[in-house]
Amino acid sequence: MTSIEKFLQNAVTPWMGSRGEHSDIVLSTRIRLARNLAGHRFPLDFSREEAEDVERQAAAVLTGEDNSFSCIPMDSMPALKRQVLVEKHLISPQLADPERPGTVILSDDESISIMINEEDHIRIQVIYPGLHLMEAYEQADELDDRLEAKLPYAFDGDFGYITSCPTNTGTGLRASVMLHLPALSMTNNMGRIAQAVSRLGMVVRGSYGEGSDALGNVYQVSNQITLGKSERDILKDLLDLTERLIEQEERARRALLERTSVKLEDRIWRSYGILSNARVLATDEAATRLSDVRLGIDLGIIEGVDVSVLNELMIFMQPAFLQQFAGETLQPGERDVFRAKLIRERIGMERGMEDKTEE
Repeated sequence: MTSIEKFLQNAVTPWMGSRGEHSDIVLSTRIRLARNLAGHRFPLDFSREEAEDVERQAAAVLTGEDNSFSCIPMDSMPALKRQVLVEKHLISPQLADPERPGTVILSDDESISIMINEEDHIRIQVIYPGLHLMEAYEQADELDDRLEAKLPYAFDGDFGYITSCPTNTGTGLRASVMLHLPALSMTNNMGRIAQAVSRLGMVVRGSYGEGSDALGNVYQVSNQITLGKSERDILKDLLDLTERLIEQEERARRALLERTSVKLEDRIWRSYGILSNARVLATDEAATRLSDVRLGIDLGIIEGVDVSVLNELMIFMQPAFLQQFAGETLQPGERDVFRAKLIRERIGMERGMEDKTEE
């Protein structure tokens, strides 16, 4: 087993390699529920003793009789490993802050991550591959019921669940889908779409949420309204919007194939060649090239490469992952060299496997 294979064996989150519904466009579905305990100040204004009490109560419910969860205090984890969890979308940058007394409770397959003492006392997060809003919500709701049966939630009959930020009050539900929209990006439609989405009470952000860029044409679409609508209505509205975006992306892909097929194929194969041979790759270029190749796989232009490899590489090319693999701190220029090496060798592994299959 090569060093890359060993690294991937330990680093890959199991759900990343799964194929869900509409997985050629929808990378993942995420459900997040924000909850707080009655009688405790919010995390932005409480003491370490209060933080430890919240952690103890939540951990007792989830890990007491269930060994499929691990409780990991942030202050026991090196900064690099905390950042890796951010890059894997398992915790927020806020929870990774070493000045804050936070904890994450993770399921073995990392499809469930429960952030303790982030902006709210408890943030339940469930991630599914592809488009599975209802399934992800039902699992999050089951965990929520399990916690609420043992813990005194802060709840108001008129306003619903009380949260640190008023924009989460009500259901406390933030549902999102991660979409790969290269054709809509290539045809310069994303600005128009983002404006239209905002009028529907939804928001389009980059792959790492508010303030982040849409690396590799990956966008996160989520609800903005949590008060005045039921959970089911929020999920239905997001599902309807997602299905419309899928249809628009599929139309844009067909149009590109019909009108500029040679240019499109040339772009895709050039990106494949660069990823297979480059010695230096910055984050933005790597993300763009990976997006092109993923589109090529989804359109049947490139064969013999599993799309899950592209999913992995979009995560593994991030700074913390690169340094974890290298086993040392890397300066930006060194990361660009190491990123190119990792991507080159990973794609080479896929090519090698294809050659063996053909033999």
